[in-house]
Amino acid sequence: MEVLAHAARSYLPADAVLGDKATVIAYFDELDARAIASAADLNQWLKDLGELEAVLSEEGAWRYIRMTCDTKDEAATANYQRFVNDVLPVVEERMDKLNRKLVGSPFAEQLTGEGFPVYLRGLREQVRIFREANVPLQAELRNLAQTYSATIGAMQVEWKGETITLPKAAAILECTDRSERESIFRLIASRRLQDAGKLDTLFDEMVAKRHRMALNAGESDFRDYSYRSLGRFDHTPADATTFHASVEAEVVPLNERIERERAKSLGLDVLRPWDLQVDPAGKPPLRPFTSDDQLMNLAETVFGKLHPYFSECIRTMRDMGRLDLGSRVGKAPGGYNYPLYESGAPFIFMNAVGTSDDVVTMVHEGGHAVHSFLTHPLPITGFKSFPSEVAELASMGMELLTMDHWHLVYPDPDELKRAKRDQLERVLSILPWVATIDSFQHLVYTNPGWTPAQRTQAWTQCHARFSGNVVDWSGLEHERANLWHKQLHIFELPFYYIEYAIAQLGAIGLWRNYKHDSQATVSAYMEALKLGYTRTLPEIYAAAGVRFDFSREHIADLVAFVGEELEKL
Repeated sequence: MEVLAHAARSYLPADAVLGDKATVIAYFDELDARAIASAADLNQWLKDLGELEAVLSEEGAWRYIRMTCDTKDEAATANYQRFVNDVLPVVEERMDKLNRKLVGSPFAEQLTGEGFPVYLRGLREQVRIFREANVPLQAELRNLAQTYSATIGAMQVEWKGETITLPKAAAILECTDRSERESIFRLIASRRLQDAGKLDTLFDEMVAKRHRMALNAGESDFRDYSYRSLGRFDHTPADATTFHASVEAEVVPLNERIERERAKSLGLDVLRPWDLQVDPAGKPPLRPFTSDDQLMNLAETVFGKLHPYFSECIRTMRDMGRLDLGSRVGKAPGGYNYPLYESGAPFIFMNAVGTSDDVVTMVHEGGHAVHSFLTHPLPITGFKSFPSEVAELASMGMELLTMDHWHLVYPDPDELKRAKRDQLERVLSILPWVATIDSFQHLVYTNPGWTPAQRTQAWTQCHARFSGNVVDWSGLEHERANLWHKQLHIFELPFYYIEYAIAQLGAIGLWRNYKHDSQATVSAYMEALKLGYTRTLPEIYAAAGVRFDFSREHIADLVAFVGEELEKL
Protein backbone atom coordinates (compact mmCIF):
# COMPACT_ATOMS: atom_id res chain seq x y z
CA MET A 1 0.00 0.00 0.00
CA GLU A 2 1.53 3.32 -1.06
CA VAL A 3 1.36 5.85 1.78
CA LEU A 4 3.81 8.45 0.51
CA ALA A 5 3.75 10.20 -2.85
CA HIS A 6 7.00 12.03 -3.56
CA ALA A 7 6.34 15.39 -5.23
CA ALA A 8 9.15 17.20 -7.00
CA ARG A 9 9.82 20.82 -6.14
CA SER A 10 8.28 23.30 -8.54
CA TYR A 11 9.47 26.58 -7.02
CA LEU A 12 12.80 25.94 -5.33
CA PRO A 13 15.69 24.26 -7.17
CA ALA A 14 15.94 20.57 -6.32
CA ASP A 15 19.36 21.08 -4.72
CA ALA A 16 18.49 24.25 -2.77
CA VAL A 17 19.45 24.07 0.91
CA LEU A 18 17.94 26.72 3.17
CA GLY A 19 20.53 26.77 5.90
CA ASP A 20 21.86 30.31 5.57
CA LYS A 21 20.23 33.68 5.96
CA ALA A 22 21.11 35.14 2.56
CA THR A 23 19.56 32.25 0.62
CA VAL A 24 16.39 32.38 2.69
CA ILE A 25 16.04 36.15 2.31
CA ALA A 26 16.30 35.89 -1.48
CA TYR A 27 13.25 33.62 -1.72
CA PHE A 28 11.22 35.69 0.73
CA ASP A 29 12.09 38.84 -1.21
CA GLU A 30 10.90 37.28 -4.46
CA LEU A 31 7.56 36.30 -2.96
CA ASP A 32 7.18 39.70 -1.33
CA ALA A 33 7.88 41.54 -4.59
CA ARG A 34 5.79 39.30 -6.85
CA ALA A 35 2.72 40.98 -8.31
CA ILE A 36 -0.62 39.29 -7.63
CA ALA A 37 -3.21 40.37 -10.19
CA SER A 38 -5.79 37.60 -9.89
CA ALA A 39 -7.06 34.76 -7.71
CA ALA A 40 -5.06 32.37 -9.91
CA ASP A 41 -1.90 34.37 -9.20
CA LEU A 42 -2.64 34.20 -5.48
CA ASN A 43 -3.19 30.44 -5.63
CA GLN A 44 0.19 29.96 -7.33
CA TRP A 45 1.85 32.33 -4.85
CA LEU A 46 0.40 30.30 -1.97
CA LYS A 47 1.63 27.07 -3.52
CA ASP A 48 5.15 28.49 -3.82
CA LEU A 49 5.02 29.87 -0.29
CA GLY A 50 3.89 26.46 0.97
CA GLU A 51 6.87 24.82 -0.70
CA LEU A 52 9.24 27.33 0.87
CA GLU A 53 7.64 26.77 4.30
CA ALA A 54 7.93 23.00 3.93
CA VAL A 55 11.60 23.06 2.95
CA LEU A 56 12.48 25.54 5.70
CA SER A 57 10.56 23.54 8.28
CA GLU A 58 12.36 20.34 7.30
CA GLU A 59 15.77 22.04 7.45
CA GLY A 60 15.08 23.17 11.00
CA ALA A 61 13.54 19.82 11.90
CA TRP A 62 16.63 17.83 10.97
CA ARG A 63 18.87 20.16 12.93
CA TYR A 64 16.63 19.75 15.99
CA ILE A 65 16.41 15.99 15.55
CA ARG A 66 20.19 15.56 15.32
CA MET A 67 20.70 17.73 18.39
CA THR A 68 18.17 15.85 20.52
CA CYS A 69 19.48 12.47 19.40
CA ASP A 70 22.85 13.41 20.93
CA THR A 71 22.92 16.48 23.15
CA LYS A 72 26.67 15.89 23.67
CA ASP A 73 27.36 16.45 19.97
CA GLU A 74 28.67 20.01 20.06
CA ALA A 75 28.60 20.34 16.27
CA ALA A 76 24.94 19.31 16.10
CA THR A 77 24.06 21.75 18.87
CA ALA A 78 25.95 24.59 17.18
CA ASN A 79 24.29 23.76 13.85
CA TYR A 80 20.85 23.95 15.43
CA GLN A 81 21.66 27.16 17.29
CA ARG A 82 22.93 28.82 14.11
CA PHE A 83 19.60 28.07 12.47
CA VAL A 84 17.69 29.30 15.52
CA ASN A 85 19.70 32.49 15.90
CA ASP A 86 20.41 33.41 12.27
CA VAL A 87 17.67 31.93 10.09
CA LEU A 88 14.50 31.63 12.17
CA PRO A 89 14.35 35.32 13.17
CA VAL A 90 14.50 36.19 9.46
CA VAL A 91 11.78 33.64 8.72
CA GLU A 92 9.52 35.04 11.44
CA GLU A 93 9.93 38.62 10.25
CA ARG A 94 9.50 37.80 6.56
CA MET A 95 6.56 35.46 7.18
CA ASP A 96 4.77 38.31 8.93
CA LYS A 97 5.27 40.47 5.81
CA LEU A 98 3.95 37.71 3.55
CA ASN A 99 1.03 37.01 5.87
CA ARG A 100 0.09 40.69 5.69
CA LYS A 101 0.40 40.59 1.91
CA LEU A 102 -1.92 37.58 1.81
CA VAL A 103 -4.66 38.77 4.18
CA GLY A 104 -4.54 42.21 2.59
CA SER A 105 -4.97 40.87 -0.93
CA PRO A 106 -8.32 41.70 -2.59
CA PHE A 107 -8.29 38.13 -3.94
CA ALA A 108 -7.97 36.42 -0.54
CA GLU A 109 -11.71 35.92 -0.24
CA GLN A 110 -11.77 34.36 -3.72
CA LEU A 111 -9.46 31.51 -2.76
CA THR A 112 -11.16 28.29 -3.72
CA GLY A 113 -11.00 25.01 -1.90
CA GLU A 114 -11.87 23.81 1.56
CA GLY A 115 -9.87 25.08 4.47
CA PHE A 116 -9.17 28.66 3.50
CA PRO A 117 -11.62 30.29 5.97
CA VAL A 118 -9.94 28.53 8.89
CA TYR A 119 -6.47 29.16 7.45
CA LEU A 120 -7.09 32.88 6.91
CA ARG A 121 -8.68 33.22 10.35
CA GLY A 122 -5.46 31.95 11.91
CA LEU A 123 -3.22 34.14 9.77
CA ARG A 124 -5.17 37.27 10.64
CA GLU A 125 -4.67 36.54 14.33
CA GLN A 126 -0.93 35.93 13.84
CA VAL A 127 -0.66 39.23 11.97
CA ARG A 128 -2.51 40.99 14.77
CA ILE A 129 -0.16 39.81 17.54
CA PHE A 130 3.15 39.81 15.66
CA ARG A 131 5.73 42.28 16.95
CA GLU A 132 9.23 42.60 15.53
CA ALA A 133 10.55 43.13 19.05
CA ASN A 134 9.49 39.57 19.90
CA VAL A 135 11.63 37.94 17.23
CA PRO A 136 14.90 38.04 19.20
CA LEU A 137 13.03 37.00 22.34
CA GLN A 138 11.75 33.91 20.52
CA ALA A 139 15.31 33.03 19.51
CA GLU A 140 16.54 33.49 23.08
CA LEU A 141 13.73 31.27 24.39
CA ARG A 142 14.62 28.52 21.92
CA ASN A 143 18.19 28.61 23.20
CA LEU A 144 16.96 28.42 26.80
CA ALA A 145 14.78 25.44 25.87
CA GLN A 146 17.85 23.72 24.45
CA THR A 147 19.62 24.36 27.76
CA TYR A 148 16.74 22.65 29.57
CA SER A 149 16.92 19.61 27.25
CA ALA A 150 20.67 19.32 27.71
CA THR A 151 20.34 19.63 31.49
CA ILE A 152 17.70 16.90 31.73
CA GLY A 153 19.41 14.71 29.14
CA ALA A 154 22.63 14.71 31.14
CA MET A 155 20.96 13.40 34.30
CA GLN A 156 22.10 9.93 35.38
CA VAL A 157 22.19 7.90 38.58
CA GLU A 158 24.43 5.15 39.92
CA TRP A 159 22.53 1.91 40.45
CA LYS A 160 24.19 -1.34 41.50
CA GLY A 161 27.52 -0.37 40.01
CA GLU A 162 26.08 0.94 36.75
CA THR A 163 25.47 4.48 35.52
CA ILE A 164 21.98 4.66 34.02
CA THR A 165 19.73 7.31 32.48
CA LEU A 166 16.64 8.54 34.33
CA PRO A 167 14.26 6.78 31.91
CA LYS A 168 16.03 3.49 32.70
CA ALA A 169 15.97 4.30 36.38
CA ALA A 170 12.23 5.05 36.25
CA ALA A 171 11.59 1.54 34.92
CA ILE A 172 12.86 0.16 38.25
CA LEU A 173 9.83 1.74 39.94
CA GLU A 174 7.93 -1.29 38.59
CA CYS A 175 10.12 -3.62 40.70
CA THR A 176 8.29 -5.85 43.20
CA ASP A 177 10.90 -5.18 45.91
CA ARG A 178 9.56 -2.16 47.76
CA SER A 179 12.92 -1.20 49.25
CA GLU A 180 14.42 -1.08 45.76
CA ARG A 181 11.54 1.04 44.53
CA GLU A 182 12.04 3.51 47.35
CA SER A 183 15.80 3.60 46.77
CA ILE A 184 15.50 4.33 43.05
CA PHE A 185 12.74 6.90 43.64
CA ARG A 186 14.94 8.77 46.10
CA LEU A 187 17.95 8.54 43.77
CA ILE A 188 15.97 10.00 40.86
CA ALA A 189 14.48 12.75 43.02
CA SER A 190 17.87 13.56 44.53
CA ARG A 191 19.48 13.81 41.09
CA ARG A 192 16.76 16.17 39.91
CA LEU A 193 17.16 18.30 43.01
CA GLN A 194 20.84 18.79 42.22
CA ASP A 195 19.78 20.99 39.31
CA ALA A 196 16.73 22.53 40.97
CA GLY A 197 18.38 25.91 41.46
CA LYS A 198 19.64 25.97 37.89
CA LEU A 199 16.20 25.09 36.53
CA ASP A 200 14.46 27.68 38.71
CA THR A 201 16.83 30.35 37.42
CA LEU A 202 16.30 29.17 33.85
CA PHE A 203 12.54 29.31 34.30
CA ASP A 204 12.74 32.79 35.86
CA GLU A 205 14.39 33.99 32.68
CA MET A 206 11.81 32.22 30.50
CA VAL A 207 8.85 33.70 32.38
CA ALA A 208 10.32 37.21 32.18
CA LYS A 209 10.92 36.98 28.43
CA ARG A 210 7.47 35.52 27.80
CA HIS A 211 5.79 38.24 29.82
CA ARG A 212 7.70 40.86 27.86
CA MET A 213 6.49 39.26 24.61
CA ALA A 214 2.90 39.47 25.82
CA LEU A 215 3.21 43.14 26.73
CA ASN A 216 4.89 43.87 23.39
CA ALA A 217 1.89 42.33 21.63
CA GLY A 218 -0.60 44.38 23.63
CA GLU A 219 -1.79 41.52 25.85
CA SER A 220 -2.04 41.78 29.63
CA ASP A 221 -0.18 38.54 30.32
CA PHE A 222 1.44 35.57 28.62
CA ARG A 223 -1.58 33.33 29.18
CA ASP A 224 -3.76 35.52 26.98
CA TYR A 225 -0.92 35.92 24.48
CA SER A 226 -0.47 32.12 24.32
CA TYR A 227 -4.13 31.54 23.60
CA ARG A 228 -3.86 33.99 20.71
CA SER A 229 -0.53 32.63 19.51
CA LEU A 230 -1.75 29.02 19.64
CA GLY A 231 -4.83 29.97 17.64
CA ARG A 232 -7.31 28.89 20.26
CA PHE A 233 -10.55 30.05 18.72
CA ASP A 234 -12.70 27.24 20.09
CA HIS A 235 -11.92 27.33 23.83
CA THR A 236 -10.87 29.97 26.36
CA PRO A 237 -9.06 30.27 29.72
CA ALA A 238 -12.50 30.22 31.35
CA ASP A 239 -13.16 26.83 29.72
CA ALA A 240 -9.86 25.61 31.14
CA THR A 241 -10.91 26.70 34.62
CA THR A 242 -14.17 24.77 34.15
CA PHE A 243 -12.17 21.74 33.10
CA HIS A 244 -9.99 21.96 36.22
CA ALA A 245 -13.06 22.01 38.46
CA SER A 246 -14.69 19.15 36.52
CA VAL A 247 -11.63 16.95 36.91
CA GLU A 248 -11.40 17.72 40.62
CA ALA A 249 -15.04 16.77 41.08
CA GLU A 250 -15.39 13.77 38.74
CA VAL A 251 -11.97 12.18 38.19
CA VAL A 252 -9.97 12.67 41.39
CA PRO A 253 -12.44 10.63 43.51
CA LEU A 254 -12.26 7.70 41.06
CA ASN A 255 -8.46 7.82 41.06
CA GLU A 256 -8.48 7.87 44.86
CA ARG A 257 -10.64 4.74 44.83
CA ILE A 258 -8.20 3.02 42.46
CA GLU A 259 -5.28 4.01 44.72
CA ARG A 260 -7.03 2.65 47.80
CA GLU A 261 -7.58 -0.62 45.95
CA ARG A 262 -3.90 -0.60 44.98
CA ALA A 263 -2.81 -0.17 48.60
CA LYS A 264 -5.09 -3.01 49.67
CA SER A 265 -3.79 -5.33 46.93
CA LEU A 266 -0.19 -4.55 47.89
CA GLY A 267 -0.98 -5.13 51.57
CA LEU A 268 0.03 -1.60 52.51
CA ASP A 269 -1.43 0.63 55.19
CA VAL A 270 0.12 3.67 53.52
CA LEU A 271 0.66 4.19 49.79
CA ARG A 272 3.84 6.06 48.94
CA PRO A 273 4.92 7.67 45.64
CA TRP A 274 7.18 4.71 44.83
CA ASP A 275 4.22 2.33 45.01
CA LEU A 276 2.35 3.69 42.00
CA GLN A 277 4.08 1.83 39.15
CA VAL A 278 4.43 -1.67 40.55
CA ASP A 279 1.83 -4.30 39.66
CA PRO A 280 -0.83 -4.27 42.44
CA ALA A 281 -0.79 -8.08 42.61
CA GLY A 282 2.95 -8.05 43.20
CA LYS A 283 3.82 -9.60 39.84
CA PRO A 284 7.07 -8.79 38.04
CA PRO A 285 6.91 -5.78 35.68
CA LEU A 286 5.79 -6.30 32.13
CA ARG A 287 8.71 -6.34 29.71
CA PRO A 288 7.07 -6.83 26.30
CA PHE A 289 10.20 -6.26 24.18
CA THR A 290 13.97 -6.28 24.48
CA SER A 291 15.19 -4.35 21.44
CA ASP A 292 14.31 -1.45 19.20
CA ASP A 293 13.70 -3.84 16.29
CA GLN A 294 11.24 -5.86 18.34
CA LEU A 295 9.34 -2.71 19.30
CA MET A 296 9.16 -1.68 15.63
CA ASN A 297 7.87 -5.14 14.70
CA LEU A 298 5.20 -5.05 17.40
CA ALA A 299 4.01 -1.61 16.33
CA GLU A 300 3.89 -2.62 12.69
CA THR A 301 1.90 -5.77 13.47
CA VAL A 302 -0.60 -4.15 15.81
CA PHE A 303 -1.17 -1.21 13.48
CA GLY A 304 -1.76 -3.62 10.62
CA LYS A 305 -4.57 -5.33 12.48
CA LEU A 306 -6.30 -2.00 12.97
CA HIS A 307 -5.78 -0.92 9.34
CA PRO A 308 -3.16 -1.96 6.73
CA TYR A 309 -2.44 1.69 5.97
CA PHE A 310 -1.21 2.25 9.52
CA SER A 311 1.37 -0.53 9.40
CA GLU A 312 2.62 0.67 6.04
CA CYS A 313 3.31 4.07 7.60
CA ILE A 314 5.53 2.48 10.26
CA ARG A 315 7.25 0.29 7.65
CA THR A 316 7.96 3.30 5.44
CA MET A 317 9.50 5.22 8.35
CA ARG A 318 11.59 2.22 9.29
CA ASP A 319 12.90 1.85 5.74
CA MET A 320 13.72 5.57 5.63
CA GLY A 321 15.58 5.56 8.96
CA ARG A 322 13.02 7.75 10.68
CA LEU A 323 12.86 5.90 14.01
CA ASP A 324 15.24 6.46 16.96
CA LEU A 325 13.64 4.60 19.83
CA GLY A 326 16.12 3.49 22.51
CA SER A 327 17.29 5.41 25.60
CA ARG A 328 20.98 6.29 25.86
CA VAL A 329 23.24 8.71 27.68
CA GLY A 330 23.19 12.19 26.17
CA LYS A 331 19.90 11.74 24.43
CA ALA A 332 17.35 14.48 25.13
CA PRO A 333 14.39 13.51 27.35
CA GLY A 334 10.91 12.51 26.27
CA GLY A 335 9.52 11.45 22.96
CA TYR A 336 8.11 13.14 19.90
CA ASN A 337 6.92 12.72 16.35
CA TYR A 338 8.45 15.47 14.23
CA PRO A 339 6.54 16.14 10.98
CA LEU A 340 8.72 16.62 7.90
CA TYR A 341 6.52 18.59 5.56
CA GLU A 342 8.54 18.25 2.36
CA SER A 343 9.48 14.58 2.37
CA GLY A 344 6.25 13.58 4.14
CA ALA A 345 7.46 10.77 6.41
CA PRO A 346 7.96 12.10 9.96
CA PHE A 347 10.60 11.17 12.54
CA ILE A 348 9.79 9.35 15.80
CA PHE A 349 12.11 9.96 18.75
CA MET A 350 11.80 7.98 22.00
CA ASN A 351 13.68 6.84 25.10
CA ALA A 352 12.49 3.23 25.20
CA VAL A 353 13.86 0.82 27.81
CA GLY A 354 11.58 -2.19 27.29
CA THR A 355 8.56 -1.28 29.41
CA SER A 356 4.84 -1.42 28.71
CA ASP A 357 4.85 2.39 28.89
CA ASP A 358 7.21 2.35 25.93
CA VAL A 359 4.68 0.33 23.93
CA VAL A 360 2.06 2.98 24.66
CA THR A 361 4.49 5.74 23.70
CA MET A 362 5.28 3.97 20.43
CA VAL A 363 1.59 3.63 19.62
CA HIS A 364 1.00 7.26 20.66
CA GLU A 365 3.79 8.66 18.48
CA GLY A 366 2.73 6.26 15.72
CA GLY A 367 -0.70 7.90 15.79
CA HIS A 368 0.98 11.25 15.21
CA ALA A 369 2.97 9.68 12.37
CA VAL A 370 -0.14 8.32 10.65
CA HIS A 371 -1.62 11.82 10.94
CA SER A 372 1.45 13.23 9.15
CA PHE A 373 1.09 10.73 6.32
CA LEU A 374 -2.65 11.33 5.94
CA THR A 375 -2.24 15.11 5.72
CA HIS A 376 0.82 15.13 3.45
CA PRO A 377 -1.31 15.42 0.25
CA LEU A 378 -3.00 18.64 1.45
CA PRO A 379 -2.18 21.46 -1.00
CA ILE A 380 -1.13 24.15 1.50
CA THR A 381 1.54 23.63 4.16
CA GLY A 382 -0.56 25.69 6.56
CA PHE A 383 -3.35 23.10 6.31
CA LYS A 384 -0.91 20.50 7.72
CA SER A 385 0.00 22.65 10.71
CA PHE A 386 -2.91 21.53 12.85
CA PRO A 387 -3.43 22.52 16.48
CA SER A 388 -2.55 20.15 19.28
CA GLU A 389 -6.18 19.38 20.09
CA VAL A 390 -6.31 17.60 16.72
CA ALA A 391 -2.76 16.20 16.82
CA GLU A 392 -3.32 14.60 20.22
CA LEU A 393 -6.67 13.14 19.16
CA ALA A 394 -4.71 11.22 16.53
CA SER A 395 -2.18 9.89 19.04
CA MET A 396 -4.39 9.23 22.05
CA GLY A 397 -7.06 7.81 19.81
CA MET A 398 -4.53 5.34 18.43
CA GLU A 399 -3.61 4.25 21.96
CA LEU A 400 -7.16 3.13 22.71
CA LEU A 401 -8.15 1.94 19.24
CA THR A 402 -5.25 -0.54 19.17
CA MET A 403 -6.12 -2.10 22.53
CA ASP A 404 -8.22 -4.89 21.00
CA HIS A 405 -5.04 -6.10 19.27
CA TRP A 406 -2.66 -5.94 22.21
CA HIS A 407 -2.75 -9.72 22.49
CA LEU A 408 -0.10 -9.59 19.77
CA VAL A 409 2.14 -7.74 22.24
CA TYR A 410 1.06 -9.68 25.35
CA PRO A 411 0.20 -13.26 24.31
CA ASP A 412 -0.24 -14.29 27.95
CA PRO A 413 -3.90 -13.54 28.94
CA ASP A 414 -2.95 -12.38 32.44
CA GLU A 415 -0.30 -10.01 31.09
CA LEU A 416 -2.75 -8.72 28.52
CA LYS A 417 -5.29 -7.95 31.23
CA ARG A 418 -2.62 -6.18 33.28
CA ALA A 419 -1.51 -4.09 30.31
CA LYS A 420 -5.07 -3.04 29.51
CA ARG A 421 -5.80 -2.20 33.12
CA ASP A 422 -2.61 -0.16 33.35
CA GLN A 423 -3.61 1.72 30.22
CA LEU A 424 -7.09 2.56 31.48
CA GLU A 425 -5.72 3.70 34.82
CA ARG A 426 -3.24 5.83 32.88
CA VAL A 427 -6.12 7.34 30.90
CA LEU A 428 -7.77 8.36 34.15
CA SER A 429 -4.56 9.64 35.74
CA ILE A 430 -3.70 11.81 32.72
CA LEU A 431 -6.67 14.09 33.31
CA PRO A 432 -5.69 15.21 36.86
CA TRP A 433 -2.03 15.54 35.85
CA VAL A 434 -2.99 17.78 32.91
CA ALA A 435 -5.18 19.83 35.23
CA THR A 436 -2.22 20.16 37.62
CA ILE A 437 0.20 21.35 34.92
CA ASP A 438 -2.34 23.61 33.24
CA SER A 439 -3.65 25.28 36.39
CA PHE A 440 -0.07 25.84 37.56
CA GLN A 441 0.79 27.61 34.32
CA HIS A 442 -2.32 29.78 34.57
CA LEU A 443 -1.12 30.92 37.99
CA VAL A 444 2.50 31.41 36.95
CA TYR A 445 1.79 33.51 33.89
CA THR A 446 -0.91 35.67 35.44
CA ASN A 447 1.56 36.36 38.28
CA PRO A 448 4.81 36.90 36.34
CA GLY A 449 6.51 38.67 39.24
CA TRP A 450 6.40 35.65 41.52
CA THR A 451 9.60 34.47 43.13
CA PRO A 452 10.67 30.81 42.89
CA ALA A 453 9.36 30.33 46.44
CA GLN A 454 5.92 31.65 45.47
CA ARG A 455 5.86 29.39 42.40
CA THR A 456 6.81 26.45 44.60
CA GLN A 457 3.91 27.16 46.92
CA ALA A 458 1.51 27.42 43.97
CA TRP A 459 2.77 24.14 42.52
CA THR A 460 2.37 22.33 45.84
CA GLN A 461 -1.21 23.56 46.14
CA CYS A 462 -2.03 22.55 42.55
CA HIS A 463 -0.50 19.12 43.03
CA ALA A 464 -2.40 18.56 46.27
CA ARG A 465 -5.66 19.65 44.65
CA PHE A 466 -5.52 17.07 41.85
CA SER A 467 -3.48 14.21 43.31
CA GLY A 468 -5.97 13.37 46.03
CA ASN A 469 -5.39 12.32 49.63
CA VAL A 470 -4.38 8.67 49.34
CA VAL A 471 -0.68 8.86 48.45
CA ASP A 472 1.48 9.91 51.41
CA TRP A 473 4.18 12.47 50.55
CA SER A 474 5.30 13.11 54.13
CA GLY A 475 9.04 13.62 54.38
CA LEU A 476 9.17 14.29 50.64
CA GLU A 477 7.94 17.86 50.66
CA HIS A 478 11.04 19.22 48.89
CA GLU A 479 10.90 16.50 46.22
CA ARG A 480 7.19 17.13 45.66
CA ALA A 481 7.71 20.88 45.45
CA ASN A 482 10.13 20.45 42.54
CA LEU A 483 8.24 17.72 40.71
CA TRP A 484 7.23 20.12 37.95
CA HIS A 485 10.85 20.42 36.79
CA LYS A 486 10.52 17.08 35.01
CA GLN A 487 7.69 18.30 32.77
CA LEU A 488 9.28 19.37 29.49
CA HIS A 489 6.17 21.23 28.32
CA ILE A 490 6.36 23.80 31.13
CA PHE A 491 9.81 24.86 29.98
CA GLU A 492 9.72 24.32 26.23
CA LEU A 493 6.05 24.40 25.19
CA PRO A 494 4.12 26.68 27.56
CA PHE A 495 0.37 26.11 27.65
CA TYR A 496 0.71 23.14 25.29
CA TYR A 497 -0.82 20.66 27.71
CA ILE A 498 -4.57 21.01 28.15
CA GLU A 499 -4.77 19.66 24.60
CA TYR A 500 -3.82 16.24 25.98
CA ALA A 501 -6.90 16.24 28.19
CA ILE A 502 -9.24 17.52 25.49
CA ALA A 503 -7.91 14.87 23.12
CA GLN A 504 -8.05 12.18 25.79
CA LEU A 505 -11.76 12.82 26.18
CA GLY A 506 -12.13 12.57 22.40
CA ALA A 507 -10.11 9.35 22.38
CA ILE A 508 -12.36 7.78 25.00
CA GLY A 509 -15.32 8.69 22.80
CA LEU A 510 -13.59 7.06 19.81
CA TRP A 511 -12.92 3.91 21.78
CA ARG A 512 -16.54 3.70 22.94
CA ASN A 513 -17.65 4.05 19.31
CA TYR A 514 -15.13 1.39 18.26
CA LYS A 515 -16.74 -1.12 20.58
CA HIS A 516 -20.04 -0.64 18.75
CA ASP A 517 -18.74 -0.45 15.17
CA SER A 518 -14.99 -0.87 14.71
CA GLN A 519 -14.85 -0.43 10.95
CA ALA A 520 -16.96 2.73 10.87
CA THR A 521 -14.97 4.23 13.75
CA VAL A 522 -11.58 3.65 12.12
CA SER A 523 -12.93 5.08 8.87
CA ALA A 524 -14.26 8.20 10.66
CA TYR A 525 -10.96 8.56 12.54
CA MET A 526 -9.00 8.52 9.29
CA GLU A 527 -11.35 10.93 7.54
CA ALA A 528 -11.09 13.37 10.45
CA LEU A 529 -7.29 13.22 10.42
CA LYS A 530 -7.16 13.80 6.67
CA LEU A 531 -8.81 17.18 7.25
CA GLY A 532 -5.63 18.53 8.85
CA TYR A 533 -6.62 22.02 9.94
CA THR A 534 -9.19 22.82 7.27
CA ARG A 535 -12.12 22.82 9.72
CA THR A 536 -12.80 24.18 13.19
CA LEU A 537 -12.00 21.91 16.12
CA PRO A 538 -15.66 21.03 16.85
CA GLU A 539 -16.11 20.16 13.17
CA ILE A 540 -13.02 17.91 13.09
CA TYR A 541 -14.11 16.12 16.27
CA ALA A 542 -17.60 15.70 14.82
CA ALA A 543 -16.06 14.17 11.67
CA ALA A 544 -14.39 11.62 13.95
CA GLY A 545 -17.77 10.89 15.52
CA VAL A 546 -17.01 12.45 18.93
CA ARG A 547 -17.79 15.66 20.82
CA PHE A 548 -15.47 18.61 21.38
CA ASP A 549 -16.66 19.04 24.93
CA PHE A 550 -14.96 19.11 28.32
CA SER A 551 -17.91 20.08 30.47
CA ARG A 552 -18.42 18.35 33.80
CA GLU A 553 -21.40 16.39 32.47
CA HIS A 554 -19.44 15.05 29.50
CA ILE A 555 -16.38 14.22 31.59
CA ALA A 556 -18.56 12.37 34.12
CA ASP A 557 -20.14 10.32 31.31
CA LEU A 558 -16.83 9.30 29.75
CA VAL A 559 -15.11 8.59 33.06
CA ALA A 560 -18.02 6.37 34.08
CA PHE A 561 -17.54 4.40 30.84
CA VAL A 562 -13.82 3.90 31.55
CA GLY A 563 -14.68 2.86 35.10
CA GLU A 564 -17.09 0.22 33.76
CA GLU A 565 -14.42 -1.13 31.40
CA LEU A 566 -11.97 -1.31 34.29
CA GLU A 567 -14.49 -3.35 36.28
CA LYS A 568 -14.63 -5.89 33.45
CA LEU A 569 -10.89 -6.46 33.81
